[in-house]
Amino acid sequence: MAYAQTPKKTGLPREVLKWLQSLDLSFSPKNVRRDFSNGYLVAEIFSWYYPEDFTMHSYDNGTSLAAKLSNWAQIERFFTRQHIPLPKEVIDGTIHCKPGAAELLVQEIYSILTHRRLKTWLGGDVDFSDRGYQVQLPMVARSTASKAIKNNLRQSEMVAEPNINTIQGKIQAIVQRHLEDRRLERLQDPNSRGSLIRSRTSVHFKEMDRTLSY
Repeated sequence: MAYAQTPKKTGLPREVLKWLQSLDLSFSPKNVRRDFSNGYLVAEIFSWYYPEDFTMHSYDNGTSLAAKLSNWAQIERFFTRQHIPLPKEVIDGTIHCKPGAAELLVQEIYSILTHRRLKTWLGGDVDFSDRGYQVQLPMVARSTASKAIKNNLRQSEMVAEPNINTIQGKIQAIVQRHLEDRRLERLQDPNSRGSLIRSRTSVHFKEMDRTLSY
């Protein structure tokens, strides 16, 4: 499933907020990114539509990574049984509080359960990185490769993923995207001081190992 872009502001459309209020949830979400990350509210929402599949005493409304992973494992098993097409990258982005992920998740749940599509949704690739923010900055102020890694790879992602090769793959993807952006920068403005500085930037596996050790 693809989306035009992640929301630029933390918030939900009015129709989605009114729908959430109508469900009489145990608490009203104030911070979408934080309040949906552990999956508790997601389970509570689905319990209104599938009461036999969701018993709320099985879910922990805690903030620990263990609580999040346990809750979401149960929810994802339900999604698989019911063939509910919520993209894995949106779920993972919500767990790890990536900007825009929880907003997309809630809007997609709204569409699935109410059979209403939101007018603002178009085609495109989902992207929970800080790329959109970086391109708005002057070239000299944009992140270095090492900063890009820290900005786009959450510590909770490294804890949740036991396979170091998977983590290194994510790091390499971030670095490759960063280098591609720098290449485009130089093409657009080859005399830019920021471009000249960043043309000499590289990330070695020693630095990657240091990132993994945080």
